[in-house]
Amino acid sequence: MRKKLHLPVLAGFFMMILSSLPVGAQRAQHPEIEISRNTIREAMEYLASDELAGRNTGSEEIDMAASFIEGKFNEFGLKPYFKTYRDSFAIGELQAYNIVGVAEGIDEELKDEFIIIGAHYDHVGKIKSVNGDEIANGANDNASGTVGVMELAKYFGVLRENKRSVMFVLFSGEEKGLRGSKHLAAKLKKDGIDLYAMVNLEMIGVPMKDKDYLAYVTGYENSNLAKKFNEYSYEENVLGFFPQAKQLNLFKRSDNYPFYQEFKVPAQTICTFDFSNYPYYHHVDDEVGLMDYEHMANLVENLLPGLMKMSTTEIKEIKLTE
Repeated sequence: MRKKLHLPVLAGFFMMILSSLPVGAQRAQHPEIEISRNTIREAMEYLASDELAGRNTGSEEIDMAASFIEGKFNEFGLKPYFKTYRDSFAIGELQAYNIVGVAEGIDEELKDEFIIIGAHYDHVGKIKSVNGDEIANGANDNASGTVGVMELAKYFGVLRENKRSVMFVLFSGEEKGLRGSKHLAAKLKKDGIDLYAMVNLEMIGVPMKDKDYLAYVTGYENSNLAKKFNEYSYEENVLGFFPQAKQLNLFKRSDNYPFYQEFKVPAQTICTFDFSNYPYYHHVDDEVGLMDYEHMANLVENLLPGLMKMSTTEIKEIKLTE
């Protein structure tokens, strides 16, 4: 007589089959998590619009951006890590908010280990006028990284295949001295969370020139992140070494660094701004019309396999270099 499988066993079997499929095949099962240039464009056009006036920390406009991100996190099924999605802190008299959501891990043992995927959503607001335009819209810096995190959050939030918990954070106060990431890193350290790694997205709106990899990682030599990430990925060279990143000490200049300082774990930034491919850093012409949405969608697509693998390995394979 054939043994009847109980529903929990069947469910576990099908989940195992699904998790073994390539990322593209998984999305065929869940069309709502398609990574498309159109959804990226729509989010970019709002976050870098004149209406949000450059998303200066403490402004009414960045509060509108925060509400937009909260709505997306809720839509994607992410849970607030704190009582709400907002992690509040002050910069002098300014009230600021990190936006923090989590896709809880499905493995009873590994779910207490965390990966943080982050980017800063603030920018510098209004600056010196150029041809009558005073709004630094911050499309590449860093609406691009913000939307990249949101697209990754959509994937993890809907699919629910990560064994480790994945925390998605959009930081405020980066332009004022990494204030949001310093605040949150210290807070999570005090809470005693088990942080495996932190991956930060910064200025990913335009492709690099003449490189055999898609993006570079700051602090390349500090860990085996790039090497393992490329092993996990379908493309051989997703992340590469960019000499200028080391020369300019970019490892210490973005929101990854406070997590390295507090936790002493791999905490690095992924970026495609190479100082020759985009001339509008902190400039009013950093506008959505100059963003390459095909590139952004392709980069997010190629980050997914590595990040998913990071969230499912039985042991922590990504480590600091001794």
